[in-house]
Amino acid sequence: MDIQHLVDRLEDLIDEGRHIAFSKFTMIDEEHALEIIDQMRISVPEQIEKASRMINQRDRMMAQANEEATRIVELARERSQELVERDAIVQTAHNRAKNIIDQAHREADQVRAEADAYVLQVLKELEAQLIKNLTVTRNGIAKVVDEREAAQAHVHAAHEPAAAPNSAPVSAELAEQSVEVRSIAAK
Repeated sequence: MDIQHLVDRLEDLIDEGRHIAFSKFTMIDEEHALEIIDQMRISVPEQIEKASRMINQRDRMMAQANEEATRIVELARERSQELVERDAIVQTAHNRAKNIIDQAHREADQVRAEADAYVLQVLKELEAQLIKNLTVTRNGIAKVVDEREAAQAHVHAAHEPAAAPNSAPVSAELAEQSVEVRSIAAK
């Protein structure tokens, strides 16, 4: 599946979440979000596999170019041998053979350069897309962490005047959740 589509689905899930009144927080379906993230993890290797296929295609093109160059060189050798056998045009034969070989090398170099440029362009586009998707994912994680921390601070501030013995377990639980979210965000 296209990684961009998965990022859009994750964004839609956040947009469709239920907003908590008087706050900037949104509740989302955690299971659905984790499912999308798992699909993203699967999709990234697919993109890498696509780049690998393109590299293999470039290698095949280069092999074909080398075969063609070899064929042209062999034809040039055969032609030059025929020309050498003719005493009157020996020098011309050498020059023509050299030109044919040089042309074959230039054509092979050109094919290699074009194949390399194409693969480089595709890999750069893939890199840009992966960086964009990684940025979106990191921003989403950071937003969720910031919102959770703000919610914990808000809950803590709301319960602080009535410092009851029961508030300590709730604060400890929120602190544990914050540490879990931070460790997930760090990964």
